[in-house]
Amino acid sequence: MNDSSWGAPPQAGYWGPSDQGPVQGAAPAGPAYDAHHAQQTRPMPIVPDVPAHGGDQDDDRGAARTGGPLFRDETPPTPPYQAPSQNPQNPQEPMTSAAQPAPAPQKKSAGRDLGAAIGVGVGLGVVIVASLFVVKAAFVGVITVAVVVGLWELTSRLAERKDIKAPLVPLALGGAAMVIAGYVRGPEGAWVAMALTALAVLVWRMTEPPEGYLKDVTAGVFAAFYIPFLATFVAMMLTADDGAWRVLTFLVLAVVSDTGAYAVGWRFGTHKLAPRISPGKTREGLLGAVAFAMVAGALCMEFLIDGGAWWQGLLLGLAVAASATLGDLGESMIKRDLGIKDMGTLLPGHGGIMDRLDSLLPTAPVVWLLLVIFVGSG
Repeated sequence: MNDSSWGAPPQAGYWGPSDQGPVQGAAPAGPAYDAHHAQQTRPMPIVPDVPAHGGDQDDDRGAARTGGPLFRDETPPTPPYQAPSQNPQNPQEPMTSAAQPAPAPQKKSAGRDLGAAIGVGVGLGVVIVASLFVVKAAFVGVITVAVVVGLWELTSRLAERKDIKAPLVPLALGGAAMVIAGYVRGPEGAWVAMALTALAVLVWRMTEPPEGYLKDVTAGVFAAFYIPFLATFVAMMLTADDGAWRVLTFLVLAVVSDTGAYAVGWRFGTHKLAPRISPGKTREGLLGAVAFAMVAGALCMEFLIDGGAWWQGLLLGLAVAASATLGDLGESMIKRDLGIKDMGTLLPGHGGIMDRLDSLLPTAPVVWLLLVIFVGSG
């Protein structure tokens, strides 16, 4: 309360002395003190009750009220005399409790075990790069394992949270066949394997009671498209002469986009990107993802891809940032619908395999198509 709030003229209920002497009909002056104490005692106002609708709606704050503390029997007795305030600059300021120190600002947290996340990420990177540049077929095996584990995580969460029983056996077999067919026969082989996998899901589910058939097979066909079919485009990148470098470019751009979004969003993020889907993502983080991915794309296309140009890398990086962000938001929608934070716990600091594939899966066909347009499929 500032000093001006104490400058109202004496009114009924005011305990302090008046320049005009005692006012006839005024309320009694409170506890009796001698003249010496009266000179040292600060004038104390009557503090009115706070109205039910808030103090800012009170229109006669300076007037005494019969409902104030002075007239209530339950009001505690007048406190004993206290020594005058030792603050000479504000002699009229009411005595309050000692100011509480402001709470220390909380440090931003990544929300995960950063050390474990870095360790797991480095380990995965070593396995991927080693298989990618030593034997291409070994990397196809890495893709197949990731697809099968991802299918297991997704179908398990659907069964646990929604009682949706998408058949895992035909999905796992068909998913592995899709990846291999895409590597061996290209897009035609991938589409044929996708169609046969969907048919296998429909037939397999017929061996169980009809209740829930539609939701189970719908979830199964969705899982077949979402995980193995999209992952097949990574295997198809590998078939080119510079296939290992194309896959490396795809992985680098996806990781750099995610890193740029995290770094810029963590440091500067204030405006939410999609608060109802993923509250942690910000518009500033999206701009960081775009900037980082475009720079990395220009460098990769210039130095890693045969016949590539830096300006093509700028477009490629922009497309990767957009598709990776949409993929991340898409999986966030799935997890919110299921009421879970992570799809699994297989990777410490990351969650499950699907929590790492969320941005990679929708990015794979985008990178494959743009590279075919820019430098051909050879």
